[in-house]
Amino acid sequence: MREEKKRLLLRLDPRLYRVLERWAQDELRSVNAQIEYLLKEAAKRAGRWKDEASPEEGREP
Repeated sequence: MREEKKRLLLRLDPRLYRVLERWAQDELRSVNAQIEYLLKEAAKRAGRWKDEASPEEGREP
């Protein structure tokens, strides 16, 4: 069973939002999807994201 995505209220500098908005348009994503993509990539680079989620990360065994 797929876990529902968490909702998050995020306040951003207007200039940063405009940058994200243009970037998302260039990559045919919504701003929300672009932010999620960037955060996931940063977590992977930092060694904190595994391709397969462990049971502790919310995936059923």
